[in-house]
Amino acid sequence: MVYGNAPGTASLVQNQTVMKKILLMILILAGLTGFKQTAFRNITGAVTEKNTGLPLPGVSVTAPGTQAATQTDINGRFTISVPESCKSLKFTFVGYKTLTLQLGKSDKLNAALEFNANQLNEVVITGYNTQRKKDVTAAVSVVKMDYAAPQPNVATALQGRVSGITVSNAPVPAGNAAITLRGTSSFSIAPLVNDESYKNNPENGFTTVNANPLSTFSVDVDAASYANIRRFINNGQLPPPDAVRIEEMINYFKYNLAGPSDNSPVAIHTELSSAPWNASHRLLRIGLKAKTIQQKKLPPSNLVFLIDVSGSMLEPNKLPLVKSSMKMLVDQLRAQDKVAIVTYAGNAGLALAATPGNKKEVINDAIDNLEAGGSTAGGEGLKLAYKIARENFMTKGNNRIILATDGDFNVGPSSDGDMEQLITKERDSKVAISILGFGMGNYKDSKMETMADKGNGNYAYIDNLTEAHKALVSEFGGTLFTVAKDVKIQIEFNPAKVQAYRLLGYEDRILAKEDFNNDKKDAGDMGSGHTVTALYEVVPVGVKDDYAGNVDPLKYQKTAPAPQSNSSDEMMTIKFRYKEPHSEKSLLKAVAIKDKPMALSATSDDFRFAAAVAEFGMLLRESEFKQGATFQQAISLAKGAKENDEDGYRSEFVRLAESAKSLAKKELAANK
Repeated sequence: MVYGNAPGTASLVQNQTVMKKILLMILILAGLTGFKQTAFRNITGAVTEKNTGLPLPGVSVTAPGTQAATQTDINGRFTISVPESCKSLKFTFVGYKTLTLQLGKSDKLNAALEFNANQLNEVVITGYNTQRKKDVTAAVSVVKMDYAAPQPNVATALQGRVSGITVSNAPVPAGNAAITLRGTSSFSIAPLVNDESYKNNPENGFTTVNANPLSTFSVDVDAASYANIRRFINNGQLPPPDAVRIEEMINYFKYNLAGPSDNSPVAIHTELSSAPWNASHRLLRIGLKAKTIQQKKLPPSNLVFLIDVSGSMLEPNKLPLVKSSMKMLVDQLRAQDKVAIVTYAGNAGLALAATPGNKKEVINDAIDNLEAGGSTAGGEGLKLAYKIARENFMTKGNNRIILATDGDFNVGPSSDGDMEQLITKERDSKVAISILGFGMGNYKDSKMETMADKGNGNYAYIDNLTEAHKALVSEFGGTLFTVAKDVKIQIEFNPAKVQAYRLLGYEDRILAKEDFNNDKKDAGDMGSGHTVTALYEVVPVGVKDDYAGNVDPLKYQKTAPAPQSNSSDEMMTIKFRYKEPHSEKSLLKAVAIKDKPMALSATSDDFRFAAAVAEFGMLLRESEFKQGATFQQAISLAKGAKENDEDGYRSEFVRLAESAKSLAKKELAANK
């Protein structure tokens, strides 16, 4: 027996140690590679019936081996975001043969489905209407078919078998339920109705400085409008003008702004140049940058997932996408965080009590078990979610409800006004709310925007997994963790330098001038790392156009003439107020802007890109103030300002603007 190390043992141990270190480095590198954001591509196309060439709405489109899923719209069109590694798309629809097509280099893929009676065991009836959803869903049933029966008997077989709906091959009166019958043939009874709703906010016009030298508004970091607009354009149609909110389009993108160098939570930056659509006007860019807090230093979170599981959420781009999105968020949570899950359909219920964030398997199992069906008691769900959030309140933490829905409430309090009243009442609980919108066709943008505005929250539209990753992973801190609340901006224009001005966007964020110094007046919040950009179009003194205004002299009081000159070379003074997250007293900062505009070509990429997005937004909104704006000018401006485009969002914008240009040209030709 030999005691101690045998000859060569020391070198063997040393070699093993070296090998372990090498293996550890390989594992670390592999792990880091795993965190690299997957590259995605957007595939668009249309699905038709093989024999007739008619479009097929409601076809399920999936990418095998991934979680990507969507369905075709009323015109049979679809857009799906898939990883670059994806090789094929799968098309499935009741009564048709499943079709799998290989993806090539092109981002366009059309499919033609072949009818297959052998796969059809029952007739599927889908209701679309402009009434309350519960009035239709209660009238739907399933009827077994006799395949030996002649095709015309499909409708006959349904007569009297579907409660509350008269089946006929003729169109039904407008406003009644429209149904699609899939049997040994296809019947379409009345056109599908688009039941989406958007708030009508008349755009800001030019204001004369003599009458109103102060402009005051609340910041807005929402970005839902841009993602929603992208959905419309990718599906082959221009968005309704009321869906276009220019400030949300601009603030969808990242901008290279420096954070605060002192202990304040927000830094301010400005640029002044000419407006691309009117060279005689100035364009002022105001940029705010919130400080960035490292994720490990973020305060603990008390989160309540409030998930709509009503029947309208059955579609692939709704509840299935909600589940995948929520799991992305769960992956970001820590042991000190807590998550509860509240669901609502016909009524509200607690699907998961508050659970530590490191128990991911428990949370994900609860998410997987969610199923859709029934009516939509959204108000009851909100009340329960706030109750659960208050019961688990963290005094020095982040207390927030995350609502995932299509916004189609139809039981109990359900109107936009009802939601505003409910949210405003709950705002004093110190529980914020983030709104995640899903789906199309019955999407209620107006309701969700109202809830986010009134609930100290933010609002995003999720149309695919890439967008979910952006909102809940890439911008995790900004979405959930507030660093400055009630952020307001007020500008005083110098009448010796400015005749008139116009704020682009922020129509529903305008404040009275007295609200700026009123700390009880609610305003927008900024999260960790958030940037906010606002653009003003300014008419300098001496410029003759129709926007400076012309008002008759007053009869009962004299109007003081505008000073034509003064000793100041300042064009305006910008003030902004904000509160620390746990304070009720605001702090004030101010910066003066001199009348020294830069040439547009000398401005930053960020300035020119933001201007391009604003120009694009004015065209989509059909703005009366678009002046010389054109799609091609916006495209060219954006193309020259997309150097810093790590995520590819600016390049995507250029492609989107090019598509919109083509759609606008087709629409113009069709209306001639």
